[in-house]
Formats: sequence, structure tokens, C-alpha cells
Amino acid sequence: MSNDYLDTCAIIGAGGKMGSGIALLLLQEMARTEAEKTGKISGRGRLYLVDMNDDILTDLQSYLKKQMLRYTEKSIVALRGYYKNRPDLLENHEIVAEFINTALSMVRLVTDIKEIGPAKLIFEAIVEKPDVKARVFAQIKEICGDDSYILTNTSSIPISVLDEMAGLDGRLIGYHFYNPPAVQKLLEIITAPNTDKKLHDLATDLSKRLRKIQIPSHDIAGFIGNGHFMRDGLFGIQLARELEKETAPHEAIFLANKVSEEFMIRPMGIFQLMDYVGLDVCQMIMKTMDTYIDTETIHSDLIDKMNDAGVKGGQFADGSQKDGFLKYEKGKPVGVFSLDKNDYFMFDHAGWTKTCSEKLGSPPEGHLPWKAMSRDQNKDQKLKAYFAALFQADTLGAQLAQRYLIKSKEIAQKLVSDGVAHNVEDVNAVLMNGFYHLYGPDNNYY
Repeated sequence: MSNDYLDTCAIIGAGGKMGSGIALLLLQEMARTEAEKTGKISGRGRLYLVDMNDDILTDLQSYLKKQMLRYTEKSIVALRGYYKNRPDLLENHEIVAEFINTALSMVRLVTDIKEIGPAKLIFEAIVEKPDVKARVFAQIKEICGDDSYILTNTSSIPISVLDEMAGLDGRLIGYHFYNPPAVQKLLEIITAPNTDKKLHDLATDLSKRLRKIQIPSHDIAGFIGNGHFMRDGLFGIQLARELEKETAPHEAIFLANKVSEEFMIRPMGIFQLMDYVGLDVCQMIMKTMDTYIDTETIHSDLIDKMNDAGVKGGQFADGSQKDGFLKYEKGKPVGVFSLDKNDYFMFDHAGWTKTCSEKLGSPPEGHLPWKAMSRDQNKDQKLKAYFAALFQADTLGAQLAQRYLIKSKEIAQKLVSDGVAHNVEDVNAVLMNGFYHLYGPDNNYY
């Protein structure tokens, strides 16, 4: 397929965390493609980056320049090949400067969406609200040509709903990058029944050029990633509610989080993961799924109460973690929020946190923390041996982990039976590549 579709692109919401990452990926690929083809970057390409104000765009420009420098320094061998017929570029620093400066000359920073008229490929990474997205899409429809396509980064809203609301007649596709887009390898591609086949082929080709692991999802709210994550989170909250019958609410959250991280060998516990995504974001995703899925209730009173209390998690502009269910210092959990107290119970390793850990018991023989297990050359055999021991253990921690693992597998299988995922292998791939799990929820370990 021709790469001409990359000649003129736009990103709506380019200054946000997702938008800026997508901008970096596109700029790298636009520049690399042109240099590879011609031995130079003419600067004729255009990448329109749209956001609300000049300060956001100024920060974005600085981010792109810094990240492009890192990219070129790692790619100097390839760049020397692209510029082999340029006798005026001898030193590495000259090649790096040429590549970066010419690439950045393709960028157009704009605050008025009306300026993106020439764009053929428009990426959207704004707030996860159907009415807001549809309103922007309708504007794009009026501004850009009939041959333009829109790729939305929605992580939960059905594409067919957005397409119908904006009257796009199949010129919209779901293109769900995972956070952060420049690092995460996973990309969910969501097509609606009327999605233009040319757009699907184009989106598939682009994902290969961006070196992404592409997983297709059917157009059902939440798709695969959030379809599993939201239900997984609700089960973690259910476990905490059950534990509250015998312990304080903040202790119950600590226990459920510890089980889902330590005993299940995940990169972080379920409450920490919800904090990372943002409790306001989780609330929006659950609301969307609950609106468009009528076979079950997808809602959490606890998350509602946390948002009402103004405790929402998420990240600061520098990427550091905001407090949510857990309080963080240097990125590490150090306390648990209490709605009754409206404050945090700080970890006390000689007091209540020690008592909670003793109540769970120790993980069975063969346990390794996620980071150590992920680096182990024999992790497959060790995971199988560990889970065999886990399902034989009868400590509280092991029993809760067993229930959680079985539930996770049930969620994965339901995503297939409900027609969200093509097969369970795709669910496994999303959880392993998008959430960095060491094993898929449907596996042969247990």
C-alpha cells in the first residue's frame, strides 16, 4: 500500500499524554519514510497538531524535539544509510541535526481545528465522552475532504455509535493505543460493521509500520482491554467488600491489592492499576460500558464515592502518580485512603500492615516478584510450578488469589463468547502486551 496517506496528518488533542505520544510516533514514521525513500526529508509533509492553547503546544514542541533527539541517537546507523549520498553530511551530529530540524519543519502547531483542512488522516485523542467526540468529528467532516479518514483513540465507546452520531458513513475506525503510545507495543484496532475496507487496510498497514502488535476487536463497548480490566477491577472491589466483614475498609483494600499483585505475580495490584489509569477515567469507562451493554451491570459505588471525594488518581504532567485509593511517595504505595476518615492510613509495617500480611500468609514455594520472574529465562516452567503450588495452598492469600485467577479466566472466556474478541489468544495477547502480565488469563498454568 502506498505511504501517501502519511503525507498530511492531524492529531486532535495533541498536547495530552496520549496525543503527544501519537504525535511522536507519526513524526518519526513520516520523517523516516521520506528519508528512506529519497535520502532526504523535503519537509513537504504536514503534521497538524491541534490543542487548546499556545502554552500546551509550546510544551509539546519541546517534548517532540527532545524525544526526536533520543530517537535519532539510537538510529544513527540507519540515518547514515539514508543520507549516504549527502556529501555535505559527514559527522553524526550533522546528520542528527538535519533529520530533526527537517522533521520538525513538517509540524504545524494550531489551536483552531479549521486549519487542518488539508489533512487526510486525522487522529483523535480527546476526552472519553461520546457527545464531545461526535461534535469534533462532525467539525472534521465539514473541514476536511470526503477522502479523509478519522482514527479515534477511544478505549471504550462503540465505533458504530460515534460514526452514526457524526454521520461519517464508515470513515471512522477505533485505533486504541496503550499508554504511553511511544513505548507500549499493543494497538487494538476496532472496526464497526460499516467501516470502510480501505480505512481498515490503511490502519492495519500503518500499525505494522509503527511496529505495533495489532489485535482486532469487535465493536462492543470496552473492547478487549477495558472489557477485561473493568470487570477485573470490579472483582477486586468485590473481594475488598467481602473482606470488610472482618476488617476495616482500608485494610480490605490493602489485602485485595496485595493479593492481586504479589500472589498473582502482576506488575501492580488492582487498586494501584485503577489509580494509574485514573478513577475518573475508570468511572467514565464503566459508565460507557454500562450504557451500551445490557446483559450485566458495570458500575462501582466505591469509585463514585472516591470521585465525589475528589480522590481520582491519574498522573501529573511529569508522569508521576497522583494519590487515589493508595497514597504514593516516589511512585511507591505508602498508604490507603479511608472515605470515613477522608485521609490516608499510612502503612505501618510494625502495625496494621504487618497484621494484614500475616493474615494473608506467604505466597507458596516458587514465588518470585513480577520483575524477577519477568527476567527469568525459565519463567514459563517456574510460573507453572508456582501456580500448581498456589492451587494446593490453603492460606487466605492463596484462596483469594485462586478465586481471582479463576474469575479472570472466566472474564476472558466471556469476551470471546460475547463476540468481543475473536479468540482467547487475543485476550491473552492484550493482557500480556498491554498490561504487562506474564501470562494470559486463559492459560495452561492452572
